[in-house]
Amino acid sequence: MLRLVRSQGRGFRGCVCCQRRFQHHRHHQQNPKSVIAIRREDVNVWERRAPLAPRHVREITAAGHKVLVQPSNRRAIHDRYYEKAGAVIQEDISEASLIVGVKRPPEEKVYPHKTYAFFSHTIKAQEANMGLLDDLLKKEVRLIDYEKMVDPNGYRIVAFGQWAGVAGMINILHGLGLRFLALGHHTPFMHIGMAHNYRNVSQAIQAVRDCGYEISLGLMPKSIGPLTFVFTGTGNVSKGAQDIFNELPCEYVEPHELKDVSESGDMTKVYGTVISRHHHLIRKSDGLYDPLEYENHPELYTSHFRETVAPYTTCLINGIYWDPHTPRLLRRLDAQRLIRPVIPASSSPDHGCPALPHKFLAICDISADTGGSIEFMTECTTIEKPFCMYDANQHIDHDSVEGNGILMCSIDNLPAQLPIEATEYFGDRLFPYIWEMLSSDATRPLEEEDFSPQVRDAVITSNGKLTPKFEYIQKLRERRESEQILKKGGMKRVLLLGAGYVSGPVIEYLTRDAGTQVTVASNLLNQAEDMAAKYPNTIAMMLDITRQESHLESLIKDHDIVISMLPYAFHPQVAKHCIKMKVNMVTASYLSPAMKELQKSAEDAGITIVNEMGLDPGIDHMLAMECIDQAKADGCTVETYSSFCGGLPAPECSDNPLRYKFSWSPYGVLLNTISPAIYLKDNQVVSVPPGGALLDVTKPMDFMPGFNLEGFPNRDSTKYAQPYGIESAHTLIRGTLRFRGFSSAMSGFVKLGLINTEPCPQLGHTASPVSWKELLCRQIGLSTSVSSSVFEDAVYERVGRDDFRMQSLRWLGMLSEEPVPHADTILAAVAKHLEAKLSFAKGERDMIVMRNDVGIRHPTGELETKHISLVVYGDPDGYSAMAKTVGYPAAIAARMVLNDELTTKGLVVPMTKNIYSPLLKRLQEEGLQCITKSTISE
Repeated sequence: MLRLVRSQGRGFRGCVCCQRRFQHHRHHQQNPKSVIAIRREDVNVWERRAPLAPRHVREITAAGHKVLVQPSNRRAIHDRYYEKAGAVIQEDISEASLIVGVKRPPEEKVYPHKTYAFFSHTIKAQEANMGLLDDLLKKEVRLIDYEKMVDPNGYRIVAFGQWAGVAGMINILHGLGLRFLALGHHTPFMHIGMAHNYRNVSQAIQAVRDCGYEISLGLMPKSIGPLTFVFTGTGNVSKGAQDIFNELPCEYVEPHELKDVSESGDMTKVYGTVISRHHHLIRKSDGLYDPLEYENHPELYTSHFRETVAPYTTCLINGIYWDPHTPRLLRRLDAQRLIRPVIPASSSPDHGCPALPHKFLAICDISADTGGSIEFMTECTTIEKPFCMYDANQHIDHDSVEGNGILMCSIDNLPAQLPIEATEYFGDRLFPYIWEMLSSDATRPLEEEDFSPQVRDAVITSNGKLTPKFEYIQKLRERRESEQILKKGGMKRVLLLGAGYVSGPVIEYLTRDAGTQVTVASNLLNQAEDMAAKYPNTIAMMLDITRQESHLESLIKDHDIVISMLPYAFHPQVAKHCIKMKVNMVTASYLSPAMKELQKSAEDAGITIVNEMGLDPGIDHMLAMECIDQAKADGCTVETYSSFCGGLPAPECSDNPLRYKFSWSPYGVLLNTISPAIYLKDNQVVSVPPGGALLDVTKPMDFMPGFNLEGFPNRDSTKYAQPYGIESAHTLIRGTLRFRGFSSAMSGFVKLGLINTEPCPQLGHTASPVSWKELLCRQIGLSTSVSSSVFEDAVYERVGRDDFRMQSLRWLGMLSEEPVPHADTILAAVAKHLEAKLSFAKGERDMIVMRNDVGIRHPTGELETKHISLVVYGDPDGYSAMAKTVGYPAAIAARMVLNDELTTKGLVVPMTKNIYSPLLKRLQEEGLQCITKSTISE
C-alpha cells in the first residue's frame, strides 16, 4: 500500500542532521523578526498545491518568525488552517524577505531585492521562461530553484516526484478503461477515475483495489489477453507509480520474461516489469553496457527497448529523465511498427468482443519531455484533456480515445491532481532548509550567506547576475538564438526532385532533424503538395525539368544538396547544373556512361555526387563489399559471386498472370525484358542478345523454395569483377527475381512486338482511339476487320501456341476492344495499361527479396558459400518495401554528405567501407536487416 509521509507527534521531525539545523536556527536566529511569505499560485488554474503545509507554518511561527500567506480560494488547503497555524492571511506580501511558491510568478508580480524559491524551469534556457529570468536579474532577485537542490549524489531532495508517479498511474488506469471500452471491452478499469476526482489518495487506492478484486475473479475479457505494464526508471516517479500498481493483483517479472507472460500469462492478475539502463542500453559498437562509460559518453549507446520490450507491452509508464545526448526509448517509426495489427491468438475471442488491434495500447509519459525519450510525444496533454490518440503518422487526436493508435497521457503538472498529499510531502522535504533561506538577504553578496551546499548550489540568480554555476544558461540562450537564426535563414536545405513512390521515406528521414528543410519539386504538383502536407519542414514546388531548365538551376543554387529521384536519363542534366552551382547530389540510379563523363568536372567543382544509392544498385553493392572485404581480410579468395534481387508483390497479393504488381513506373521493368545480358559462368563469358532472349534463359531459383521464384541475368555482370575486386571469381552473375510465370507471360508480349520503343503516331495524344485488338492486328499483320476467332488464332500462333500466355493477355484485357492508352510508343502505352491493371490495391503490400551467394576459398582449402538474404515487406498503411529500400539509402547518404561524414569529391558509389559500414548500420535501425548463413564444402 502507498505509504503517506506524515510527521509523528507535534510538528515536523526529520533526521538528526535536520533537527540540529532546526535547533541551531531556532535558538541562534540573527533576526527573530524574519518574514516568509507563501505566495498564491496563479499561473495554472489546476495549481492547488503550496510549498508548505499548515504544520510547517506552525513550526516557523513557533520559532518567532512571521508567516504571510496570500489568500487563495483555489489552494486545496483552506486559508483558515494556515491562520490557525499562526500565519497572517493578507494580499500584500512585500514585507517578506523570503517568498516561496510552487510555480513561477508572473513577472509583474515579482518584488525586487527579495529571495524567491520556486520551480523556475530556466536551467535548460527554456524559451518560455527567459522573460522571467531577465526580470529576476533586472530586479536583483535571489532565485533558489527547488530542481537544483540535490544531495551529494546528485539526487533531488525537494521534489514532488513520487506524487507525479501516483497521479500518473491512476490516470492511465482510468484511460485504459476508456480505451478498452472504445475497443468494445468493458473492464474493471472503468471503476477508476482521474486522480483529481478523489478527495484524497486513500479513496483512489480503494478504487484501484476494487478494480483489482474483479481482475482476480477473472472478469477481464479473455480476448484482451494478459496485460503487461512496463515501468522505466527506479527513482521516486517510478516508485510512486508502482505503489498504485501494487494495489492490483500483480506479479513482477524480469524483462526477458515479458514475452511469455504477454502471450500466456494468468488472466486473474496483471504483470509488471521495471526497466533499468542495463536492460535496454547497449554500446553501438559491440552490444555491451558500461555504466561509467554511459554516464560520460551516452552518445556511444543505443536502446533495444523497441525490439525486446515494447512489442510485449500493454502500457508503458515512462519516468526517466531524457537528455538530448541519450538514446530514445521509442521513435516515430517504432510507433508505426507497434500499432500494426496483431495476429489473433489461437483461442477464440469472447463472444461479441473482437481481439485488440495491437498489443501496445498506452503510454503514460510522466517525465513529460516533449520530443524526448518518447520521440513522438511532441506535446503535453492537460488535466482538462488528459489523453490523446497518436496514430504514428504524426496525427494527434485530443478529442477521442477511439480509432487506431496509441493512447497517450503526458500531463506535466501531475502532482497538482493530489494537492494536499503533494503539499505535505513536498513541505517535509523543503522544511529543513527553510531556516537558512530565512536568513537570506538578497541585497548582500551571495558569498556572505551561511548556506549549506544544497541551498547555495540551487541559487540561480543573485545580485543581478547569474551565479557562476548557472552562467551556462546565457550560453545556451545564445546558442539557441543562433540556431533559430540558422533555421530561419541558413538551415540545411535539400532539393528532392520527384514526388513518386519512394519519396516518402526520403523526406521522413531527413526531416527528423528540425534543422533540415526539404523542397519537393515535381511536375505533378498535387503529389508534391501531399508530401508537404504530411511531413514537417517540407514545401512543394511545381517543376517540369523538360521545360523549366533555368528554374531548375535557380532551385539547385538555393539548396545544399539535390536528391534526384527522376528517371535515370535526367541525372546527367541535373548533375551538370549541380556542378555549375557547386551543390552536392545523390541518386539511386546506375552510374551511366553519361554520368561517368562528369567525373573530372565534379572533382574540379569540389562536390560529391553519390550514385547507385538505392536497392539494386545500392544495398546489393554494400552487402557484397562487406562480405568480400571481410573475406580478403581473412586471407580468402572469392571464387563465385551471384546476386539476384526483385521487387515483387507479397505472395498473397500475386493474384494475376504476371505474378507481378507495380510499386513504381512499369516502363523500366518492361524495357529490361528486351535488354542484353553478359555474365561469367565457370570462366566462360555468356552473352544474351537483346530483343527478348533474356526471358528464354530464365531459371528456377530455389534458395527460398516457399517463394516459387525464377531469375534471369541483368545487364553486364562481368564489369563488377574489377570494382568488387574479385577478378579471381570464375562465376559472376547479377540477376533479376520474379515469381514463376512472369517470364513466360512477358515473352508473349515480346513476341507480339509490344515491348517496342519506336515512335507510334497511331497512339499519339491527338490520334483517334485504338483498341488492343486493332493494335495487335497491326502488329501481326492482320486486317483489323477479322473475326475474333481468327484474331485469337493468329495471336495464339504468334505467342508460340502457349495457353498460359493467352490467358495472361485475356486477363489483362489485351485481346479486347478496350482502348489503348495514348502514348508516344507502344511500350509506353503498355506501361500505362499495366500500371492501371496491376497496381497495388488498398491494404496490399509489396516485397523485396535479395539474395547474394559468395563462394569463398579459405587458405585451408575449404570452400565456404555465404548466403546473404534480405527480405523486406511493405506496410499497407505506410511505406512500400520498394520505397523503404530505395528511399532510406538515398536519404542516409544525403545526411552523411550534409554532416560531412562523406566528403569524397567527384562521383561516388557505395563500395568502400567508409560508406557502406555506417550506411548498413543505419539501414538496420530502420528495420532493413539481413540474414547470413554459410555452407562448407571441400
